[in-house]
Amino acid sequence: MTSIPLTAAPATRPLMPMLAALSLAHLLNDLIQSMIPAIYPLIKDAYDLDFARIGLITLAFQVTSSLLQPLLGYVTDRRPWPYAMVAGMGSSLLGLLGLSFAASYEMVLVSAALVGLGSAVFHPEATRMARHAAAGRQGLAQGVFQIGGHAGYAIGPLLAAAIVVPRGQQSLAWFSLIALVAMVLMSWTGSRYAAMRREQAEAADKGRPAEVSGARLPLRRVALAMTVLIVILFSKNAYTAGFTSYYTFYLIERFGISLQLSQIMLFLYLVVGAVGVIVGGMIGDRIGRDRVIWISILGSLPFALLLPYVDLFWTGVLSILISLIMASAFSSILIYAIDLVPHRVGLVGGLFYGLAFGLGGIAAAGLGALADQIGIVAVFKLCSWLPAVGLLAFLLPRMPNAS
Repeated sequence: MTSIPLTAAPATRPLMPMLAALSLAHLLNDLIQSMIPAIYPLIKDAYDLDFARIGLITLAFQVTSSLLQPLLGYVTDRRPWPYAMVAGMGSSLLGLLGLSFAASYEMVLVSAALVGLGSAVFHPEATRMARHAAAGRQGLAQGVFQIGGHAGYAIGPLLAAAIVVPRGQQSLAWFSLIALVAMVLMSWTGSRYAAMRREQAEAADKGRPAEVSGARLPLRRVALAMTVLIVILFSKNAYTAGFTSYYTFYLIERFGISLQLSQIMLFLYLVVGAVGVIVGGMIGDRIGRDRVIWISILGSLPFALLLPYVDLFWTGVLSILISLIMASAFSSILIYAIDLVPHRVGLVGGLFYGLAFGLGGIAAAGLGALADQIGIVAVFKLCSWLPAVGLLAFLLPRMPNAS
């Protein structure tokens, strides 16, 4: 049984309580995910790892998520499962406990993969829910939803610096309470979403179908545009993966600062991205997705190229500016892709949260291996060119019916 192709709620305004609940669920989900790179310095010492094996942990997490998200998105497009997020958070809970009490490096890899599985289940279904609750304000809705994820990813390193670093790896188990709270919240959003879909189906039966937006482009142009968007997002995610995995090591090696201070600087980089994603989404509603994508590319590239050559103070300033500008494009990239194939919201969400982030994980593993050969400072100099890949945006077509 295929689902009714509805992409907007019958309401005239976005359903903010549901969007707020999805955002909070996203925060809790991504907070747990962010604990993995945040404890890399502890794991590196505990298991005597080199940078290549650190990168493999990121790869285990990202590839699990990458391989499953598009598949789960495709399946749930045809047969929605509102309570899938609860099951996914259960997997994240098991992974978190596994990381807390891992007796070997192999157990760390398995636990990271379980957290990745939780992410694979969460993002496609949550993206669809946000789409349905948007009532035409897609940029605002995706911005509200995504700000939770960015905030969660930013809070994770801060909590790691305050709790896990001084108390050890086993203190990760304390965060299992967060997973339990998230499961309760996801149960509520699942029930609310099921009720909303029933209301939309009844409206469609009465001749008032929800608005469907789409690009009406030839299949070849849609395929080209989707490929370009994935490549652009990959370059952004590869750059971000380099930051989340190795920024603390870079700061410690180059400037000799403490682990706690490096975690705080990573927190600042990540939390500013939460602001950028909602601001970019709202601006995209007004001026168009393609313009926001170009602003993000041309705005962040000069700062990224300059960052490896400045002192500690300007490293902090430039990293914040880069995070703010780069994050502003994610909502626009995702909505642009959904507008290309509006009846495949879960599949698009899976591709862009899964495939692109998974490729970022592969890049993180490669950067780790490269850092073992040429040093982490040299790797950051090479990474500074990654945002230039975004110049491929000139191949994107203008959207005739972009929502």
